[in-house]
Amino acid sequence: MTTMTMNVAAATVMNTVKADAAAVKVTLTVAVVVDRTNFIAKSRASMEALKSANLLKSVTINALILGEKGVGKQTLAQHIIAAPVVDATSFNELLALIETHSSLIVKNFHKITNYKKLKVALDVHKTRIIGTSNVMLSETLMDEFFSLKIVLPPLRERLEDVTALIEKFALEAQATFDGEASEMPILEEIVPDLSKNCYSLKRSVYNAYLMNSFGEAEILTMMERFLMQRIGGRNDYRDLLYLFDVPMIKSGYAKFGSQLAISEKFGLNRNTLRKKINDYKDQLKID
Repeated sequence: MTTMTMNVAAATVMNTVKADAAAVKVTLTVAVVVDRTNFIAKSRASMEALKSANLLKSVTINALILGEKGVGKQTLAQHIIAAPVVDATSFNELLALIETHSSLIVKNFHKITNYKKLKVALDVHKTRIIGTSNVMLSETLMDEFFSLKIVLPPLRERLEDVTALIEKFALEAQATFDGEASEMPILEEIVPDLSKNCYSLKRSVYNAYLMNSFGEAEILTMMERFLMQRIGGRNDYRDLLYLFDVPMIKSGYAKFGSQLAISEKFGLNRNTLRKKINDYKDQLKID
């Protein structure tokens, strides 16, 4: 078999695969953000990837989706085929499903414990697989099991798709908590956490939604639980007072704009306010 590396061009790939799907190895490196019921494609790379995923719906070949955790590997696989999802760590379950299903999605393909036994089972039962992995496989394994590879880069390289995902997760949070429109956070003010791709991004959006809907009782309860885990020293009150002072001063700057206005509105001596600002300069991060 020959391995071809190319940019995602649906027409070219379609013609190649139709000509001889079994004899061609195609490596696709694409960027994509997907959703099982609404394939999100805002960036140019995502739109091209959508064409490639739709191609895989029309041909019966095995494909491997590579990328970090949370980049959308399983979601993309589910967009391609409607099939049971099985983790490679459950090897006996995987073998049993191969016997009863014409196609499967295999998570964590790099964790297969017996590739030889798997290959025999797939050949005997003619089962198609879409695999996912966050570890690059050897060329030998790629050649043995897959005809096509898609690499999904992390979300930090797909910022147009991040914006669309923030909107999606915000609406999802509103539906999950049966919230009012007034509880929706200002999406532009959400600081996206992309450290764990969709996992951390979704958490940051849900956190923003929940914080926007908190009342006084929820805030007091949350603070009480937080403080219970940290008190026990000799100067706890003084050491933990920043938890009130820092957000108070930051909100004062945001709303009133100057130290003079803050001291007047807060009823604080300007020297006292200035000292607090100096004491908390690392947390305040005010120029």
